[in-house]
Amino acid sequence: MLLLFCCWLTGLSAVMAQSPIKISGKVISETDTYALPGVNVLLKGTQTGTVTDINGDYTIEVPNRDAVLVFSFIGFDAVEIPVGNQTTVNTSMKETSTGLEEVVVTALGIQREERSLGYSVGKVQGEDLTRVAQENVLNSLAGKVAGATINSTGGTGSSVSMVIRGATSLNTDNQPLFVVDGVPMSNSLNNLGRFGADNIVDYGNAISDLNPEDIENVTVLKGPSAAALYGTRAGNGVVLITTKKAKKNQRMQVNLVSNTVLDVPYQFLNVQKDFASGYFSFRPEDVGGGVLPPVNAGDGAGAGPELDKGYFAQQWNAPLDANGFPIPTELVSNPDNVNNFVNTGITTTNGISASNSTETLDYRLNLTNMTHQGIIPGSDLYKNNFSTAASTSPVKNLTISTSVNFNKSWSNNRPSSNRGTNPLQWAYSNPQEIDIQRLEDYWIPGQEGLQVLRASPNHENPYFLAHEVKNSFERNRIYGNIMAEWEISESFKIRGRYLLDQYDERRETKIPLGYTKEPNNGAYGLANISSTERNIDFLATYSKVWDKLNFSISAGGNSLYAKNTYISNSSKAGAGLVVPNVFSVSNIANASLDYASSWSQRGIYSIYSMANIGWKDWLYLDITARNDWSSTLPIQNHSYFYPSASLSMMINDAFSLTEKISQLKVRGGYAQVGNDTSPYNLYPTYNNYGQWGSAIRMGKSGTILAPDLNPEKATSYEVGLDLGLFDDRVRLEGTYYFMENRNQILPNIPLPVSSGFNNININAGLLESKGIEVVLGLTPIRKENWTWDINMNFSRNRTYIRELAEGVDVIEFWSDNKSYSYGYVANEETGEDGLVGNIYSFQKQRVTDKNSPYFGYPIIGQGLDAEWLPTAKPVKVGNYNPDFLMGMQSSLSFKNWSLNMTFDWRSGGQYMSQTFRYFSESASTQSWLDNLVNPNGLGPGEELRQWVIDNADWLLLSEELRPIGGPTPGYGGFPEGFSGTTVYDGTFAPGVVGYHDEEGNFVLIKENLGGPGTTFLPYVVSFPWEFGTPAMFDADFIKLREISLGYRLPRNVAQKIGIQGANLSVYSRNIMLWTKDSGFGIDPERAFQAEASKGNRGTQFKQGIERYNVDPWVIPVGFKLDVTF
Repeated sequence: MLLLFCCWLTGLSAVMAQSPIKISGKVISETDTYALPGVNVLLKGTQTGTVTDINGDYTIEVPNRDAVLVFSFIGFDAVEIPVGNQTTVNTSMKETSTGLEEVVVTALGIQREERSLGYSVGKVQGEDLTRVAQENVLNSLAGKVAGATINSTGGTGSSVSMVIRGATSLNTDNQPLFVVDGVPMSNSLNNLGRFGADNIVDYGNAISDLNPEDIENVTVLKGPSAAALYGTRAGNGVVLITTKKAKKNQRMQVNLVSNTVLDVPYQFLNVQKDFASGYFSFRPEDVGGGVLPPVNAGDGAGAGPELDKGYFAQQWNAPLDANGFPIPTELVSNPDNVNNFVNTGITTTNGISASNSTETLDYRLNLTNMTHQGIIPGSDLYKNNFSTAASTSPVKNLTISTSVNFNKSWSNNRPSSNRGTNPLQWAYSNPQEIDIQRLEDYWIPGQEGLQVLRASPNHENPYFLAHEVKNSFERNRIYGNIMAEWEISESFKIRGRYLLDQYDERRETKIPLGYTKEPNNGAYGLANISSTERNIDFLATYSKVWDKLNFSISAGGNSLYAKNTYISNSSKAGAGLVVPNVFSVSNIANASLDYASSWSQRGIYSIYSMANIGWKDWLYLDITARNDWSSTLPIQNHSYFYPSASLSMMINDAFSLTEKISQLKVRGGYAQVGNDTSPYNLYPTYNNYGQWGSAIRMGKSGTILAPDLNPEKATSYEVGLDLGLFDDRVRLEGTYYFMENRNQILPNIPLPVSSGFNNININAGLLESKGIEVVLGLTPIRKENWTWDINMNFSRNRTYIRELAEGVDVIEFWSDNKSYSYGYVANEETGEDGLVGNIYSFQKQRVTDKNSPYFGYPIIGQGLDAEWLPTAKPVKVGNYNPDFLMGMQSSLSFKNWSLNMTFDWRSGGQYMSQTFRYFSESASTQSWLDNLVNPNGLGPGEELRQWVIDNADWLLLSEELRPIGGPTPGYGGFPEGFSGTTVYDGTFAPGVVGYHDEEGNFVLIKENLGGPGTTFLPYVVSFPWEFGTPAMFDADFIKLREISLGYRLPRNVAQKIGIQGANLSVYSRNIMLWTKDSGFGIDPERAFQAEASKGNRGTQFKQGIERYNVDPWVIPVGFKLDVTF
């Protein structure tokens, strides 16, 4: 009996020893002692775990007292605590400054510890995107991601470009793929419209539909190593955007956010304000004293008499005497014309969100409204966004989740971005002697709706353009996903997703009678655009954790279907309407109707797999493989395979290092990514070539398409090092990458006329890119109430053309008025460096005869063409790519106060300003006037000639194009004759007139050096139109991208007034601190031109050039209130 009792007692003890032990506790932040909801609490070595609730509390069962709990949370250092004899395990977590312990979202939405990645990624948290409100999320990324170049064409609602690690393709706009909660979204710059004569409108690109307040975080996959699993569209990088969701165990929470931003214009183009309209700067003494000849605002040039000198002349809208003759009035300047024309812009954004988590359902709802009144009178933009995210587990181990966004964007009037109907362009062109506010009542009394008050028949009234030319649009978009994930066992799970992105857009242009380029009763245009992309994918994952080895393998597939349609009806440019101001397609005569339509669809089927192996938590190997089948490639080439592999090693965990080294990681990767082409590039299709009479013309393209096209294929190599010192108070990340992109699909290669075609599309070419990226983080202060973090990033990229098609050594990126961007194959013999981004223009012809006393002097023409002669071929004069990019973020917090700043520095690069070119050609820029050489009182003669020769280094031998002289004697103007009157506004181009004979000897015809025989021309024609370089500027700048001062309400105060928390901040953004703009006032960041192709069927992307991107620089002043209930 005693023996049986002992056996029973022993068995009972064993059973009791195996009974699970319930552990509970609380997790708080070490910084502010706030509870931390959503912290992962995991039993080490297993997949068993839980998360903390809204109060930071948790409960978990462990098998025995030897168990170890692991607490992890994004943005905090992980904590491990042995259970031992405890039943209550409380802990505090410290915010981490290093990213190596963080969980980041990688390809296909898979979360990974950053320490395990063998490639570089960029990370930006949602709070860093919304601390300073931006209408477009891309603007919020500027200066925060190494290797990312972000440009905008204008203000709110305009297109924004993002290029990662430079150009990788000669055939695309190099925009990355955006993936929002798994939904692929293109950011193509195919976003401009053109209805009416010279009326081009930027409607903004796709990514602007995202609501920044919905974003939890952004991960930038920069190269093929990171993005390979996204396949065909990942060659330019991938931007992964994760939106906000309800946190587990979170109680009902309501959040209100309100933003108001005032855009205060403060700097305008530096147009001249000292001269009236005209071609000659008459003075009273030039015309015998008294009243000057009439000033005609229609002359279209700003080289007339000086203003504010007490001169009198008949001028625009002058009062009439008793006999009906204009009375001469004083010529005075109106330097504030443009400032008086524009408004202070205002943007108001209000949003409300509600989130909750129950045992069966987690959900978050958000509603946001944005209204914007622009700085241009009459311009506006509105957005409504509704988003929902929900997750439920109807049965154990099965999770069904969805994320859906509805967005409506519309505008009653988007301003034109070109020359013709651009109100700002005409505000700047307004004659300086005319007060622009006198044009504000733009209808001539008694002729309302028929006759516009204007400065001259050659001028448009900017108020009329702003209020009456209507470019409206409405875009409705839905994008989202539904996903089911089944955890079959602790080691095996599968998921399936349906992903949709769909939008419909309506664009309408109404141009009434009164616009000079549409004299025939105005113009009308209507377009309907739709786009649908559907993806269905699945992924199966098996993972296993042993003591020393972690292993995970996944396999899946994707089916993509995309369809795009475009239909438009409009009046041909200048053809007009039947009846004025009746805006409908039925009011367009058949012969004046321009009909355009396009329809395309494409499909891609893909399979992919990946394996992740970890050894002892310090050595990680990733291998991926993907195969795509694309419908846009010929069937014999439509299948293409590309692999990737990366390796990372945590040296500080593998070896015993000094405690000063908190992180030391080396990594490297290899990858390939394929790329197909756009639909219908294989076989001829019929295109709509407009109408001939009442008949619609259809025809085949003059381009030979390529039925044997192969996919482009990019191969990338990347190595890097991540270092953390002194408890991660110093953090360093360095990356070097090298990429080759072969089989470039080159469009429109010229063919001989005898072929019967104009061009051919072929596979050819090799691009080579290489660069470095460095990210440095510092924490100078880390105390209980004080924290100061500094994060800096540096990047430099170069892309070279190594090969093109046989017989082709150059490809044209763009050409625009004596300025060109060509891509030549690198060739030492020809001196071409092969860099993508090179800018070409003409330089001066010179005397090449070394035996001539004029050797090196520029050659000029004769008579009225006594200007510098250009070289026969354009030569390289610059490159639009920066030498390097650098960004810096500073985050300083003291108790409940915080000060955050972001700086953005772009060093090097040049751009062409067509705005400066056109304004200077009409003598309307102060910058060009200041560029002229003042001879310091020297008149024509031998003394002036000798002065020019003595200063030959900068007047004759340099490539600068600086005429000598000016519009008045004070500016150094020389006397020159006009209709028997001597006017002192002469200038001359220093050089010689002559030619080279057959033996290369220079034959002088005459000198043009200021001495006898020099040809003096009026200042108004001094701008050297045959050259692009006078309009080329350095693109360097430093901007304060963001500055924000915030205050967080203390928690005890918040609780007393019945809320969970509140934050109030004031901020500004995008303030120019310094630029080498040469004083004209163009923002170098806007040297990026997206122009509509003919027929509204696409967009031509031009980098390194700007045309009428003339919005004034503004200082935004914003206020944000964020309250949580």
